[in-house]
Parts: sequence; structure tokens; C-alpha cells
Amino acid sequence: MSSISIIGLGNMARALATRAVEGGHAVEVIGRDPAKTKDLAATLGGGATAGTFGTAPAGDIVILAVPNASAVPVVTQYGNALAGKVIIDVTNPMKADATGLTTPDGTSAAQEIANAAPASAHVVKAFNTVFGHVLTPGRPLDVLFAGDDARAKASVSAFIESLGLRPLDAGGLEMAHWLEGTGLLMVSLANHGVGDFNFALGVSNLS
Repeated sequence: MSSISIIGLGNMARALATRAVEGGHAVEVIGRDPAKTKDLAATLGGGATAGTFGTAPAGDIVILAVPNASAVPVVTQYGNALAGKVIIDVTNPMKADATGLTTPDGTSAAQEIANAAPASAHVVKAFNTVFGHVLTPGRPLDVLFAGDDARAKASVSAFIESLGLRPLDAGGLEMAHWLEGTGLLMVSLANHGVGDFNFALGVSNLS
């Protein structure tokens, strides 16, 4: 099992922390509000600990579960404390009205995070195509991920699988742009064709 640090206290952070604890991982939760951080760790149980925002995360895998606008500033603030870490970016850089992405063409939030991170850290895009509230334990969902470092991707893939989910490798980190576009598409589907957010994107093998 892995040691996991989750930066953020929102719905996605809580959902991933819950599945990680149930998967047997050592989980550290980190937030700007110490009281809320301690409350979440206590609620999770399973030996989950409350970290201190801004200090070196304990986990080998660090999950950035913060609003997209905060992701690069958080990574910049942590600086060399993230050296050697595998950073999972779960953010979706979309406009407030969900009509497009906030990142320029040809790049992605994950690539911007990678540029801000220490050179020895490796960013993997994952979980941004799964709504947090559908990550209820027991649901065997598909998780698309992308990254440039083979060892980091293998660690993330194993982590995803340990949560009872199916990892699907989408390629290099340049594919993060398209995964983020898929996140935008899912919100648009929820607002139009599907009509609610109670669905998941999956891949069916027809062979």
C-alpha cells in the first residue's frame, strides 16, 4: 500500500480519502483550516492523520484536490517540499459558466502544475473525469489518467486499482488537455442531455 497526502478538504478530497482509507493506505489530509483538517481525519478513521498546510507532505503520492485557480499557487508555495513526489492533479480548469476551459489552447492545468513543481516531482492527471459524489465505495468506475513518467504512472495506476476502480492510461501529459476537456463535456452533459450529475464516464471493450 502507498502513503497518500491529500491537499484539500472539499468533496473530492473527502471522497478520495474515504476510498484510500478503505483501500488500506496511510492517509494524510491537509487543509488551511487546522480544526477542519483534524475533524476530517477523525471522521475518516483508519489511522488517517491531519497534516500541516505548507509543510512537507508525508505521502509519496500527493493529491491536489483544490480549486483549479489555487493549484499552481499551492504548488509554488510548497516548492521543494514536493521534490520527488508523485502529484495527482484532479482539477478541471473550466469557466464559471462551463462554456470552455480557462487554460490556453495547447496546454493544460496539469502541465502548468508540472511547470511550477520541482523537476524531480512528476505530475499525473487523474480523477478529473469522475464526479466526487459518485466515488461511493463499492462502485467499480473507470478512471482515465495521463502523465509523462512511467514509474509515476505505474504508482498512480496501482493506487487507482487499489480503490476498486479501473485505471485507463490515456497517454502522455499532453493528453491532460483533452481529459480536462472531457471534464467540461461531462458538466455540459449533466446540464443538458443527462439532466443531472449522477452518472459516470466509462469505456466498454466490445471485442
